Amino acid sequence: MSNNRKVVVQQFKGKKLVSIREYYEKDGKQFPGTKGISLTKEQWTLFAASVPSIDEAIKKMKTRLTK
Repeated sequence: MSNNRKVVVQQFKGKKLVSIREYYEKDGKQFPGTKGISLTKEQWTLFAASVPSIDEAIKKMKTRLTK
């Protein structure tokens, strides 16, 4: 996504999560910050299924703004 925003798949407390998070740098290493969201597989599946609707809403918004 960018140097300080990343999407990672990780395991936390025995659960696989998709995390979209801001990272910060300390002593030359990157660490996950507090800003972000972690989704379970089920939550990620629901989110991914809604992406076409989100894309459509963005297209409609752009169309209205360019008129």
